[in-house]
Amino acid sequence: MPTAPSHHTSDWYWRLPALALIALVAGIAGFVALTLRQDRDEQRATLVSDVLWIEQNLRFQLERNEGVLRQLAPDLFASQTPGEQTIARLRQLTGGDSGVVRVLWVDARLSARGAWPPELRPEDPELVQEAADMSRAFGRAGYAYLPGPPSEPSFAVATPWHDGHSLVGYVVAVYSFQQMLSTQVPWWFSERYRLSILDQRGAVVAAKSQVAPLAGELSYEVPFDPPGHGLALKVEGYRSGTRLVPLAFAGAVIVFAAATVWSLWMLRRHMRRRQLAEQALRREMAVRQAMEDSLLTGLRARDLSGRITYVNPAFCRMFGWSAEELVGMAPPMPYWLPDEFDRTRAVHDSILAGDAPSQGVELRFRRKNGEKFDVLIYEAPLIDADGKHTGWMGSVLDITERRRAEELTRQQQEKLQSNARLVTMGEMASSLAHELNQPLAAITSYATGALNALRTGSLPQSEIEAAIEKLAQQATRAGQIIRRVHDFVRKRESNFRPAVINAAVKEAFELVQSEARRRAVRLIAELSPDLPPVHADTVMLEQVLVNLIRNGFDAMRDTPPGRRVLTVRTALVEGWVRVSVADHGSGIAPEVGERLFEALFTTKAEGMGMGLNICRSIAELHHGRLWFEANPEGGTLFHLTLPIKV
Repeated sequence: MPTAPSHHTSDWYWRLPALALIALVAGIAGFVALTLRQDRDEQRATLVSDVLWIEQNLRFQLERNEGVLRQLAPDLFASQTPGEQTIARLRQLTGGDSGVVRVLWVDARLSARGAWPPELRPEDPELVQEAADMSRAFGRAGYAYLPGPPSEPSFAVATPWHDGHSLVGYVVAVYSFQQMLSTQVPWWFSERYRLSILDQRGAVVAAKSQVAPLAGELSYEVPFDPPGHGLALKVEGYRSGTRLVPLAFAGAVIVFAAATVWSLWMLRRHMRRRQLAEQALRREMAVRQAMEDSLLTGLRARDLSGRITYVNPAFCRMFGWSAEELVGMAPPMPYWLPDEFDRTRAVHDSILAGDAPSQGVELRFRRKNGEKFDVLIYEAPLIDADGKHTGWMGSVLDITERRRAEELTRQQQEKLQSNARLVTMGEMASSLAHELNQPLAAITSYATGALNALRTGSLPQSEIEAAIEKLAQQATRAGQIIRRVHDFVRKRESNFRPAVINAAVKEAFELVQSEARRRAVRLIAELSPDLPPVHADTVMLEQVLVNLIRNGFDAMRDTPPGRRVLTVRTALVEGWVRVSVADHGSGIAPEVGERLFEALFTTKAEGMGMGLNICRSIAELHHGRLWFEANPEGGTLFHLTLPIKV
């Protein structure tokens, strides 16, 4: 039986972490002290380096300005008035970042020859005298600085100019201490240090600084030569903010002291939250699984190679295979139809290539028992938690019943169109009977006359033959009327083929010709020649045209006979074949126009309200459009547009 740990052992369990913390605190304190000391040494080294850099930068600028003055000397002493180019260079020298505020040129006796800008200051002659004396003493450019309280502290440099071995004069540049510091000290230097120019008594001549506390231990001073004369550059570092590294280490001591217990407590809370999250996840998974099990839509997941990785119960019920059989299957799938294998494979490859149509794709599959069925598939990419595309998720809808309903609707629509043609022929029966009676009466007359002539022998054979030929012509005419009516009303399957719209207009005119004569309506056909063919069912087009023409007849019922003109025009408009039917009737009221194409809506006492509705359905079946507008000449214009056969 294991024994409990002794009291001393238990104390050591607590003392060891405490001793470890004390050792850690001591080590961190020593490290922080060492870091602070090293940081101060690095700051001072950086300060010295920056001071030397700024001193060299100022010296370089002064030497460069001396070179510019030597280049200007020949032009300045060549004439009484400097040229435009020289003035431009003087303006650039005094207006740039060189620190020069004025340029003077004097002869060997120090008599002023010119200045830029022209106005002089009281201290300028003294500066020129001092700088020229320094130049003669050293045989090169001489610098001058006069202590005192001038309005703006400045110094000058005199650059001698010799013509051969004789001294011609001096070109003197007057500098502003403040402007030199403003232009030559970069922003980053001003952000770190306060730069001062001190005279030989230690007084500040000029300075560039910010309003910030200075760090007394960070300062450095170097001679400012040139211009010399006891001037010095003094750089003082700004007091930096609290150092983050030492604070971080100091804070780590406190954090580490509490972290031992606190971390265990937080770990316990984390474990409890994780257990609660896992329970919630299991509940969500159960709800999700229940939702997927209740779906009628089949769900199928595939990887990037097309291998099935997941199916829901609805997919299994739809196809007849179990999830164990389907998961892991790779194309070709067993539910693909052999006679549609190539198309199914092409759609499969297109989806895997990322070209899944947003409107879905319809395919035909077979169940495990061999039964064929139609499906509509929507595919979407599967993206994992890292945003990586890992496969495709497909939603599969069984649309077999919908297909059957669509086929039934199509058959009912064709039946309705056929019935509508029968109704139209019924309404035109009296006119067609009158038109048919004319050739039949002529046949009877010619047959009787020819028979009498044959019996009596009173007419020569040539006249009898002519009568029989006329009889045959009238019989042919009667046959054409019957054929035209038969073709128009007989029930048949849709027959889409290249059709000439002008021929359909002429055929429709033949069908309504007798009714037009009975109603005293003049028919006009303005047909555009050489129209391209359209992909259409000719009989359906004739049905639309006959319906629109007869509606025009009805609209002109109250129109005076002289204005009863119905015009049918054909034209090619923006790549579409357009047929326009124009009447001169009373027009269509706005409240009627809103419902004109609705089913079962009619303005006729004996109408069924299906004519224009069927006409629009036929237009949409042909991927065309049917609409109306007011006729500028009075009445209504109906337009039918059809796409050109490609």
